[in-house]
Amino acid sequence: MNARAELPFDTCLQEALSLSGGWMARWVAQLGAALSQQEVLTPTSQGKRGQAQARAALAACSERLAQRWHATFTDAVRADIAREGRAASGSRSSAQKMLSLHDLELMDHGQVQASVELARLHQVIKLAVDDDLIVLTALLSAAQGLRSVRPEANPLRPEVVVESLTTALVQLNVDDASRQRWFHAGAVALGQALKGFYGGLIQRLELQGVQPAGFVVVPVTVPRGVAAANRGAAAIANEADGQPLVLTLDHLHQLLVGNLAHSGSGVSDQGTSGSGNAMVRTLAGEVVAQMLRSIADDRRLLEPVRDLVLQLKPALLHLAKTDPRFFADRNNPARRLLEVITARGLAFSSEQDTGFADFALQVQLTVQSLQTPSAGLPERFAERMRRLASFGPPEDGTAMQTLVRVEQRHLLAERVASEIRSRPDFARAPALVRRFLVGPWAQVIAHARLHVEMLGDAPLLAELPSEQDAPALRYMDILGDLLWSCQLSQASQNRPRLIRVIPLVLRTLREGLDTIDFPRAQAESIFQMLMGLHEAAYKTHRSEDFINSSLRRSSDAPREPWLHGSEASASGFIDTQLIEPDFLDTVPMSAELQVAETLSVGAWVELQQAQQSQRCQLRWASPHRTMFLFATADGRPVSLTRHGMDRLTALGRLRVVAEQGVVDEALAAVARLAWVNSGKLG
Repeated sequence: MNARAELPFDTCLQEALSLSGGWMARWVAQLGAALSQQEVLTPTSQGKRGQAQARAALAACSERLAQRWHATFTDAVRADIAREGRAASGSRSSAQKMLSLHDLELMDHGQVQASVELARLHQVIKLAVDDDLIVLTALLSAAQGLRSVRPEANPLRPEVVVESLTTALVQLNVDDASRQRWFHAGAVALGQALKGFYGGLIQRLELQGVQPAGFVVVPVTVPRGVAAANRGAAAIANEADGQPLVLTLDHLHQLLVGNLAHSGSGVSDQGTSGSGNAMVRTLAGEVVAQMLRSIADDRRLLEPVRDLVLQLKPALLHLAKTDPRFFADRNNPARRLLEVITARGLAFSSEQDTGFADFALQVQLTVQSLQTPSAGLPERFAERMRRLASFGPPEDGTAMQTLVRVEQRHLLAERVASEIRSRPDFARAPALVRRFLVGPWAQVIAHARLHVEMLGDAPLLAELPSEQDAPALRYMDILGDLLWSCQLSQASQNRPRLIRVIPLVLRTLREGLDTIDFPRAQAESIFQMLMGLHEAAYKTHRSEDFINSSLRRSSDAPREPWLHGSEASASGFIDTQLIEPDFLDTVPMSAELQVAETLSVGAWVELQQAQQSQRCQLRWASPHRTMFLFATADGRPVSLTRHGMDRLTALGRLRVVAEQGVVDEALAAVARLAWVNSGKLG
């Protein structure tokens, strides 16, 4: 974005940060008054004591709270801007951080209630500011030069405000009970304060002549079977006492821990199979219905796959009656079956993809075998899960072992490069020579050292021919003559030595590069550079062309693992450096998104090569995360270096399709829905 486009945006944010301190201090004062009022209206003595404690806690830190909140809000906004509008991990709401069934299961009742109170705070604020937030986001998007509205382009969104408030409370060591009462008493006032804050910013942007960005209309088509799933969910919702069920965090938590005593229904289930508890069955059925609905809406899966998953609904609902918490157990055969189907389904972006027809047929047979509910249904789930899991490409151990060896050599090459840099004559060499020595030549020496290690015991080394007795030593010993011959001021004063060492140096370099299958074209460019330097030294003059070219690149460029031709073939290696200029002019591309740092095994990516795209699953990452092994739907290996992944991401040739399993995301959506419902009912 250019500076002219950023001007109204920067001005607005400066004013926003300046104004926010005032309304935050006013809200803290309003909160004190609200707590006093609630203390008077609370009927029980225990409740009055709690309100009094919350009011006293606020009085003790009210001034510091306003200042700390303003500071954390300012930091959060600036961090969000520095990330150029991308949703910041530090500005996600606390609710989103806890949207996991596993985390919810580990929470106690008090933590659940704190989450419910936080959900209520978000809902109250949302109702108060929704209209103004839409307008402000459209104006801020336009002020940044965006043609369409991007919600994450608004660093002043309510999630950032609430998260900065909770961060400030943590820093001030405010106890949980007081925090919950503050959120409850101050929710309405905070919503009104934000509404006024947004309204003032809207007026300022409109006075500057900013026109709101447009909204992108995305057509939504409902896949076959979703309507039926919705009808099924509605039927389940009316199962208990004829009343619609609204799934809340409290309900979900009690279902997961196996005790519904706190739900207000007066019933409990300690997890015994077939208890017949109506509330348990209803809650479990609602979770299953919502989970399947989320999967049915997931466009990353082809429509036939989504339809087949929906056809499992009767069997899953029947299973929920006897094992109501099966979806929370990662080892449960029914959940694992869903994970296998959806994970394999992510491999295909078209029904015409190779292998899709066979995969769909296997899933269809699996679904048909589970259509009739019976007492042996859990055993049938286990059997079909094992059978479906066995269908598919085997793990490629050869590719994995190859990449382990590649990383081992790469790490050794890094140590060799450090040894070379420590030489006193290294710093005086031309930059391109230094790059060559700590790059390809370090790989040559590392390969030679590993080769000696793989030969085994020392007696075997004595049987080698004398000229190959210790190639790694010869490759290191040649550095003295090589570095001397490239220093024109010294080499030009001793022509006899220069004439004597040049043939040996070049012959040894060529021999070493051949051992790692270094490309001939790149090798020749290196030899041309060296011979140019040697010629300049022999003729006792400095060649400006070679001097300038040798100084234009630094020697601190990131180095990537080197693969021999056979290693690249065995692991399906994609050399992303081929999309850049040759060795002399290569500048490693820095990717904005460091996808390789965060991608976990099991994630799916879409890779574009030669105008074609294919989906691959990450099967393995090397211990030091320098090499990554993927597999296509038909089991072919695809490997990339860490820099290669980031380079392709920056070029738009690699995108993450799914960072975690579809079932995990569907269950997270259930928890998120329960969180929203809790806020609405609070």
